[in-house]
Amino acid sequence: QVQLVESGGGLVQAGGSLTLTCAASRGTFGAYVIGWFRQAPGKQREFVAAITRYRDTNYINSVKGRFTISRDDSESTVYLQMNNLKPEDTAMYYCNVVPPRGDNWGQGTQVTISS
Repeated sequence: QVQLVESGGGLVQAGGSLTLTCAASRGTFGAYVIGWFRQAPGKQREFVAAITRYRDTNYINSVKGRFTISRDDSESTVYLQMNNLKPEDTAMYYCNVVPPRGDNWGQGTQVTISS
């Protein structure tokens, strides 16, 4: 079973960019679909983007054209390049396999966008 660790969050101004990293701390990605999820204060965790081993991708509508998910299986790492960030992107970001495993949620990485 793969375990994942998130990093790369921070505080940026609206319109700025960040790149999040999801790395396997144990195991490898193999055939797993890997996804990014986020949870804003007072809201439920939501799906953001996912990528298959064949590099097929899927995004929620609100980030299409701004976020790009990519994958490096040789490094068991998935990236989320986030451009033109908006205050509503502020959230704790998590990665997990898709569909997500309840026992596989990590600490997440905080993304805060100032207006």
